[in-house]
Amino acid sequence: VQLQASGGGLVRTGDSLRLSCAASGRTFSNNGMGWFRQAPGKERQFVASISWSGGDTYYADSVKGRFTISRDNAKNTVYLQMNSLKPEDTAVYSCAASRGAYTSARQFNYIYWGQGTLVTVSS
Repeated sequence: VQLQASGGGLVRTGDSLRLSCAASGRTFSNNGMGWFRQAPGKERQFVASISWSGGDTYYADSVKGRFTISRDNAKNTVYLQMNSLKPEDTAVYSCAASRGAYTSARQFNYIYWGQGTLVTVSS
């Protein structure tokens, strides 16, 4: 089972990026999915989560209104559209699959974790 995040890069304040998380080895269409990030020297933190159907989403306050999580179960892929990026968004972003079907901000609910992709936002 593998979750591979991609789409990171170096951007300027106010720019947008779209991250993708492609799953292989099994389908996650019945699992909630989440994005987390870890900035240098800081603990990993929750960013966004989406239910199995995509009908329910949940965001950290710091990204609400700027980021949008979505999924395409036919492609076994989850996305994170990031708009109005700020320097404080700089981090390694990772996707994860939850043990349950619904949204969750709690890391212990996630049982599969992918390699991250680095997002750097310059001021």
